[in-house]
Amino acid sequence: MAKNLGAAMLMGPTPALDDAPSEKRHEVMMRALIIALIAFLTLIDLFGSQALLPTLVAYYQVSPATMGFAVNASTFGMAIAGLCVALFANRIDRKLGIWLSLALLAIPTFLLGLTEDLTTFALLRVVQGFFMAAAFTLTLTYLSEICTVTAASGAMAAYITGNVASNLFGRLLAAGVADNVGLAESFYTFSALNLAGAVLAIWYFGLRDGSRPEQQAKGMSVWQAWADHFANPKLRASFAIGFIILFAFVGTFTYVNFVLAEPPFGLPQAYLGLIYFVFLPSMLTTPVAGGIAQKYGARAVFWASILLSMAGLLMLLAPSLAVVLLGLALIGVGLFFGQAAATGYVGRTATHSHAAANGLYLTSYYVGGLAGAFLLGQVFVFAGWLAVVLFLLVLLAGALVLGRDLKETA
Repeated sequence: MAKNLGAAMLMGPTPALDDAPSEKRHEVMMRALIIALIAFLTLIDLFGSQALLPTLVAYYQVSPATMGFAVNASTFGMAIAGLCVALFANRIDRKLGIWLSLALLAIPTFLLGLTEDLTTFALLRVVQGFFMAAAFTLTLTYLSEICTVTAASGAMAAYITGNVASNLFGRLLAAGVADNVGLAESFYTFSALNLAGAVLAIWYFGLRDGSRPEQQAKGMSVWQAWADHFANPKLRASFAIGFIILFAFVGTFTYVNFVLAEPPFGLPQAYLGLIYFVFLPSMLTTPVAGGIAQKYGARAVFWASILLSMAGLLMLLAPSLAVVLLGLALIGVGLFFGQAAATGYVGRTATHSHAAANGLYLTSYYVGGLAGAFLLGQVFVFAGWLAVVLFLLVLLAGALVLGRDLKETA
């Protein structure tokens, strides 16, 4: 039954998928597909630009570290959005916030194709990040509020699967459009996809939520809710783990482009886009993360995912392209699986104020991405790729220690 939990969806209390009639099973699978598609159209902008890094470096005539920081400035906006949702969640209509964030996301995305100034580019990426994270955080919050515990893990795994797909197809689409049409046109294409995501969210979720958003526990302010979440060692460990996961992911997949573009690999831009087929295994494994974490526990699943990622990191030091690609695939599987397990764990562990818990987790997650882009960019420029890999191995070892606190509540 665990293999089917990735399709459990955003209904109220429902029977397990294996126990549902065929019509219900079809309905649940369709809903899983729709949620994954909304996630895909939400986060496609985040990763598409990373595949264009060598082209953007040449266009703006700056160093890889400078361009990497500008591209990943989106994570700064994401951190701000996570805090805003955590602060004002009780006043935000979930459904309205999801589709409106996607519609507004199309504006800075379109403008990225017009700007020739690097500072403006970075600021537009910050705005992009804000609206991406607002849609992302509100969707996860909405799912955690209306789903059963089991269904929430599956629904969030479906959403993270859409995230994985955006990593792969976003990069492929960006590289393909930039190579065959132009750099600006790749941003125009993403803008159209953001609008498509808004339309899909309106069609599926609706324009507005008729029910009131989840309220804080009686007599508890937002700040008290935050303090309560930080006082929980399980949630505190989850927040730190979120930081490490995106730090490692952004650092690896941002700067590996430059490694593969240089000897002994020397891959052209079009081929750099194709290497992201390494995310295909992640698309197959991530949907079952929720069910496996429910069965074996978040801690065991997280430890296994991090160890797999560490093995993949070691393979990035090989001179063989095949070995490096296998290493990237293992890192993708490990980090996305770990992310799905940690995200679902936060939803199950928070006993109140889910919006605050999700907002704090995602803020930590996005700050980790920004830190990874900046710090590892400096390490890459001044110490090289070996130093980047060693840095990440030490960081992931720290994540293993933090994982001790991911204990399921009986």
